[in-house]
Amino acid sequence: MNGRIISLAACLGWMWSAAVWPACGADQELPLVITHDTQLDPAKTYGPIVIGASGITVDGRGAWLVGATAGPAREYQGVAVTARGVSHVTLRNVRAKGWETGLQIEDGSHWTVENCDFSDNFHDPDFGWGENGRRGGIVLDRVHHSMFRSNRANRVWDACVLIASHDNTLSGNDFSHTSNTCLKMWNSCRNRVLQNDLSYGLRISPGEVHARDSTCVLLESGSNDNHFLENNCTHGGDGVFVRALNGWVSSGNVFERNDASYAHNNCFEAWCPRNRYVGNKANHGSYGFWLGASDQTVLLDNEASYNGLPDGHHNSPHLPDGTHAGIVFMFGPSSHTIARGNTCVGNHGAGIAVCGDVDSAGQKWRAYHWIIQQNELRDNRWGVYLEYADWIDLAANRFANNGEDIHVARGVTRLTRYPDNPAIQHSPQVSLAGPAFGAVGQPVTWDAAASRDPDGHPLTFRWDLGDGTVAAEPRVTHTFSAPGFYRVGLTVNNGLLSDLAWRDFYVVDAGAEWGTEQVASAWGWIDPQSEVQFADDPAGIAGRFAVRALVQPYSGMMVHLLYPQSRDAAVPLAGKTRLVFWLRALNENLPAWQGPQPVVTLYESDERFAVLTPKQDLLSSRPNNEEREGWSYFVVPLAGNDQWERTGDLPKTLNFVTIGCDSWGAPPLQIWIDGMSLQ
Repeated sequence: MNGRIISLAACLGWMWSAAVWPACGADQELPLVITHDTQLDPAKTYGPIVIGASGITVDGRGAWLVGATAGPAREYQGVAVTARGVSHVTLRNVRAKGWETGLQIEDGSHWTVENCDFSDNFHDPDFGWGENGRRGGIVLDRVHHSMFRSNRANRVWDACVLIASHDNTLSGNDFSHTSNTCLKMWNSCRNRVLQNDLSYGLRISPGEVHARDSTCVLLESGSNDNHFLENNCTHGGDGVFVRALNGWVSSGNVFERNDASYAHNNCFEAWCPRNRYVGNKANHGSYGFWLGASDQTVLLDNEASYNGLPDGHHNSPHLPDGTHAGIVFMFGPSSHTIARGNTCVGNHGAGIAVCGDVDSAGQKWRAYHWIIQQNELRDNRWGVYLEYADWIDLAANRFANNGEDIHVARGVTRLTRYPDNPAIQHSPQVSLAGPAFGAVGQPVTWDAAASRDPDGHPLTFRWDLGDGTVAAEPRVTHTFSAPGFYRVGLTVNNGLLSDLAWRDFYVVDAGAEWGTEQVASAWGWIDPQSEVQFADDPAGIAGRFAVRALVQPYSGMMVHLLYPQSRDAAVPLAGKTRLVFWLRALNENLPAWQGPQPVVTLYESDERFAVLTPKQDLLSSRPNNEEREGWSYFVVPLAGNDQWERTGDLPKTLNFVTIGCDSWGAPPLQIWIDGMSLQ
C-alpha cells in the first residue's frame, strides 16, 4: 500500500456528525482518514473512508468497502466514502455496498471519480409516495467542475444526486435499476450528462398505475442549462421528469438524442418553460411527451410513437374517449411553442394534442402562439388535436392514415393553415430586439427587422402585444396604459413556414413608491421563531431597488413582513382605495405555499387593524404562468371585493402594514417586494 492511511482515532481534529456514522463504537471499525496518495489492498475489506486532503489520488484497486452484511437495504446506515471541503481529488476503482450512501462529497471542485461501483446500498422498492431522503449511490452537495465517468450504482434508491452542483460532467456511467431515480438534480446548472445508462428508474408493484413518481431523471428547483446527450432513460416510471412542485422552475435545458421509451407513465414529462427537446425517442409509453405548463418549449425531430396502446402502457387517458397522445400539452399553459419535424406514428389518440383549460372553457388559459410544421403524423386517431387554442400556425405536416388529420374542437381561434409550397423548404429565422420592462404611458419599441429567410423569400410579420393590440410591421412602438404582465408575441412567415419570438413584458407604474425604494433598513417582521434579513436589491422591477427579505431561519409558519418597523407612518387613508405592490418569491419547500396568501394587514395600532385575505392562494396559482419565475402585480382593494375578503374596520390612519406569507416547510424563504404604493 502506497501513501499513508491515518485512523480517525489518531486524528482528533476531525469532527464528523452522527448522521454519517451513527453507530460508530467499540464494535465497529472507525473511519480511515486519507490525506496522501493511496492505493488500497484489493485483498482487504474496508470500513468507511474519509478523504481528508485536496490534491490527492485514491486508487481502490477493486477493494470493497462493506457496511451492513445482513438485513433489508432500507435499513443500511453510514457512508462508505465521505469528503468535505476538499478539491482536486481523483477517486478510482473503489467498490462499496451495504451503506446508506456509497459516496458523499460536499463543498468540493475538480474531482475525478471513475470506475467505481456504489451498487447495493440503500434501496427501498416498497416505499410509497413522497420524499425519502437523498441517498443510495452518489450524493454531491455543492460540487463543481468535476468528472464522473464509467461508474456504477445499481439497486439503490438514488443512483446519483446533484444538489447545488454546477459545471460537472457525467459520462458513461451505469446508474440503472433504482427504486427512486437514476439521476436527480436540485438547483444544479450547466452540467453535461453524456451517454449514461439511466434506465429502469422505477418503483412499482404489480397492477399499480402511477409508479409513485419514480423516474429515470428528475430535474427540479432551478436546475438550468444542463445538456443531456445520448442517454438511455428507458423503462422508467417516467423517463425524464422536469418538475416544479414548489414553483421554482428549471429552464434552458437541452435534451438531445436520448431514449426515454417504454416509460410506465410519460417518456418525457415537464412543467417548466424554455427547455429544448431535439432528436429524442419517446415511444411505447403512456404518453411520449407530456408538457403541461411548459411555455416557450421547442420540440425538434423527436420520435413520439405507439404511446397509450391498449396492449402497452396506457395510464391517465385524458383525451376524448380515454385516449392518449404522442405529444400533449395539457393541464397547464403552453405559450410560444414550436413543434417541428417530429414523428408521431400509431399513437392511441393524437399525434400532437394542444389543449387549453377545458374546465374553464379556456378562460383560465389557452394554448397560445404555436407553430406546428413539418411533422410526420400518421396512423393516429387524430394527427393534430386542438382545443381552446389561439394563434396556431399549421404548415407542411405530412398526414397519412389518421382517423382525422386535424381535429378542431372547442374554442380554437386564429388558426392558420398554409397550403403546400414545394419551393419553400426552410424556416425563416426570427430576430427580436427590445426590452422586457416598461412604464405606464411611456412608449416602448421592439424591432424584428433583422429577421431573415435563408433562401431569400419575403417575410410577413404578425405581432400581438398582449393588450389587444396587433401589428404587421417589422418594427413596432407601443404605449401601455396599465401596469401588469403582458404576453408579447411575434410570428414571422415566409409564405409557408414560420418562426416565432416573444417577450415576457412587465409594465410598472412610474409613480412614487412607499416603503420599497432604498429603505430596507426600515423593514421588520412578525414571527418570533424566524429571522429576516432585509436588503436593497438593484434587481427590482420598479425604480432603482426592490426590498429583498431573506427568511432564515424560518419557522415554517406565517411570517409577516412589516413596514415601517417604527410603526409610525401616520398615512391618512381618506381617499385611498387600494394598496398595490409587485412581489417575487423563491420557496425551496415542497410543495411550497400553504393557504390563501399573501395576507395584507393594515394597522393603526395593535388593537385597530384590517386584514385583507385573498380567497385563493395567489402565490401558488399566479395570474400568469410566466410569473412563477418573475414578478406578480397585486392590487389589494382596501374595502375588499369578490376576490379579497376584509375583516376588521379600516383604520383612518395607517401606521404600519404587513404582508404575510406561509410555506408548508422551513427551508430558507426569499421574498422581494417592489413598487408598493397607496392609491
